[in-house]
Amino acid sequence: MTSTFELVIRPRKGWQPINYKEAYLHRELLGFLIWRDIKIRYRQTFLGGLWAILQPLLAMLVFTFIFNRLAGVRSDGPPYPLFAFAGLIPWTFFSNAVSASSNSLVSNQHLVSKIYFPRVFIPLGSIGALLIDLCLSLVLLFGLMIHYHWNLTYRCLLLPLFLVAAFLSASGIGLALSALNVTYRDVKYAVPFLVQMGLFVTPVIYPIRYVPERWQILAGLNPMAGVVLGFRQALLGSPASWQLMGLSLGISLFLFLIGLLVFGRMERKFADII
Repeated sequence: MTSTFELVIRPRKGWQPINYKEAYLHRELLGFLIWRDIKIRYRQTFLGGLWAILQPLLAMLVFTFIFNRLAGVRSDGPPYPLFAFAGLIPWTFFSNAVSASSNSLVSNQHLVSKIYFPRVFIPLGSIGALLIDLCLSLVLLFGLMIHYHWNLTYRCLLLPLFLVAAFLSASGIGLALSALNVTYRDVKYAVPFLVQMGLFVTPVIYPIRYVPERWQILAGLNPMAGVVLGFRQALLGSPASWQLMGLSLGISLFLFLIGLLVFGRMERKFADII
């Protein structure tokens, strides 16, 4: 027996988040969008899925040569290549996710203007597709840990917490920027610059001790600062302040909720102006 339900489309008023019941009923569509984005990303590519690990791997090699060998930047315990790669994994996911999701609605304007479905699935789908890249990078990191004889500890059980935080921060910012990009098309020009600058204010290529102690609490306002530190603590056992990481985790959740509210507020106008 096939179950049916009546769907009534009404514009939401004020600052309201998404319709969770509607999103649950259409949950299979999110899976289709994720799979579509994965196939599009690697369609007609020579190296295919290897691009998922080449980006952080090449960045690790460049940072090791420039910052470790030439500038003398030291890690907080593990070999610098491991230190840099562990920080690049969440940062690469975050930067790619924000860049892809911020332009996702404009890139799928034919869907937005002609078909009704929870539009929040479009940016979330582009972000979800990048989780495959993140998992492949983690596999390579484990290979590097074997090469450097660096052992995992019980702290690795904390890794899912920081994976969720990375997804929430990328989703919150991506949802807000994707909605703004529909109205203000210059958002797509600002995002690459902001992401590039974000790399240098996040402790990816240097340990947090290089930041003066009086400024470290401000670093916690950067959601990816706590995520990067958490990745290193979970995988490499690097020291990290739970006060700073806790603040960043709270900011990640806050950004996700704000992103949902901004997206829900602006969604009613997408089909008219996209």
